[in-house]
Amino acid sequence: MQPNRPARTDPRAAAQQAQMAASLAGAVDLAAVQARNEAAARAAAAPPPSATAPAGAPGSAVIDVTEATFQSEVLDRSFQVPVVLDLWAEWCGPCKQLSPVLERLAAEGAGSWVLAKVDVDANPALAQGLRVQGIPAVKAVWQGQLVAEFTGAIPEEQARQFVTELVAATSGGAVPGAAEGDGEAEEPEDPRLDAAEAALDRGDLAAAEAAYQAILETEPEHPVAGLALRQVQLFRRAEEAGPDALAAAEAAPDDIAAQTRAADFLLGTGDVDAAFGWLLDVVRRTAGEERDAARQHLVELFGIVGDEDPRVGPARRALMTALF
Repeated sequence: MQPNRPARTDPRAAAQQAQMAASLAGAVDLAAVQARNEAAARAAAAPPPSATAPAGAPGSAVIDVTEATFQSEVLDRSFQVPVVLDLWAEWCGPCKQLSPVLERLAAEGAGSWVLAKVDVDANPALAQGLRVQGIPAVKAVWQGQLVAEFTGAIPEEQARQFVTELVAATSGGAVPGAAEGDGEAEEPEDPRLDAAEAALDRGDLAAAEAAYQAILETEPEHPVAGLALRQVQLFRRAEEAGPDALAAAEAAPDDIAAQTRAADFLLGTGDVDAAFGWLLDVVRRTAGEERDAARQHLVELFGIVGDEDPRVGPARRALMTALF
């Protein structure tokens, strides 16, 4: 099997350039919501979230949101990290139980996600737009879209699981840094990449894998080699699994290794939706370590395909639904 050459593109930069409307059903002034690439650009220019910033300060992991700031602090920010909306009111007793728990978890998250607090009495249009039926209500937003939610006060252990799974299924816990750049600079030529791509051109996956690994051994943060290596490794796994992987997985539904091989084969042959759907089914019907292994493998496949692909967003939301 001859793979397509891995593109020399940072997936986050590509995601910022993807064209789609950033929307949240019924949210305030949807007509004013800018295209996804504009929202991503604004997010890239904003201070990255930080647990050490004072509450409410630029880059704080806990912020108060109003109708006027919803666009910048929720929709735009969600292109950096997941944003968890805490919809509350002063008169709500359960809100006073849940909010401190979420604030503490946000501080522990060290900027891997942002807690955006919304007073529903002071912001009735937001509450209506977000279709709040009762409070406390918690809704998670990633790249301008709702991906998970729950209503009512829940124990801290469950709240921790919610945000842990949210981060794992979306950003993977990566915190954007100011030094990442704006994605505008052109990538300098690198003869080491040329050698790896030459190996791909002749179908020598082993040589391409070795070339990318050699780059990473001397430059672990190389902007291209890491993703390219994961792509090549996927193609190798798919080639090794072969078409018999699907039948083997169907014959052994409890064998997680067989299930991931089947998904790798599907993705390696270009059937992205089927690969995602295969592992989503495994997540839905398993529990414990098996479920976590399937989830981790699915998130890895998301990273290989890239968030700029329109099939990744719906699959991430389906994963969040399956986890909760």
